Amino acid sequence: MLASRRVTWACAWRVIASRYPPIDLFETLTDDPAIWDALIELEQLTNPRVRDEVGAIQLVAPEDRIAGLGASYVMAAFTHLNPKGSCFSDGSYGAYYAARALETAIVETIHHFEAFARDSGDPARTEAMRVLVGEVDADFEDVGAVAEPERSSLLDPLSYAGSQAYAPRMRAEGALGLVYPSVRHAGGECIAAFRPRAVHIPRQERHLQYRWNGTRVDRYFDHSVDRWIPL
Repeated sequence: MLASRRVTWACAWRVIASRYPPIDLFETLTDDPAIWDALIELEQLTNPRVRDEVGAIQLVAPEDRIAGLGASYVMAAFTHLNPKGSCFSDGSYGAYYAARALETAIVETIHHFEAFARDSGDPARTEAMRVLVGEVDADFEDVGAVAEPERSSLLDPLSYAGSQAYAPRMRAEGALGLVYPSVRHAGGECIAAFRPRAVHIPRQERHLQYRWNGTRVDRYFDHSVDRWIPL
């Protein structure tokens, strides 16, 4: 286990694509997560679309599930998996990523959006984004405290080989998640939570619009100040 550190952030910022709407079922389910599977199965009998909306609920243990207004913003990160994985997931489980500062969250998500748009050969276009903000107050394993050369392997900006091999072992040992320095935004700090209960339920804070010019994201529109911000 890495060196554990208490992470207490009044604001943990997360940016997601607006095309992913909240999953209303998580907002209205009973507070007893142990019976969610049965309730969802019953709902699917009359509404097959629920299966796609809820995702793989069985991946989240009942004791780790959360419910209530805004809970779907957290739960979706664990029930809708990217088979390619992410920095601290090998694709077999989900992770909730957030940053200590909004600027860091924007820089991080622009990097991943650019990679997706580039691989897809997207022409110039825009993408609506939703900004979430919530609190964090939990013990996370501190990647920044790892000794070299392992630290550099876990924080390699060009390869997830080291981090995707390491993170599943940490999760299996019971870690709630990892706190680590951003490799996209100097001075930024991020978390990768392995369990929904590791973070508080966020609220929607604002909307952004990323502009992909066919090569990169060259600016974004911040609806809270009604202006384009160049990059």
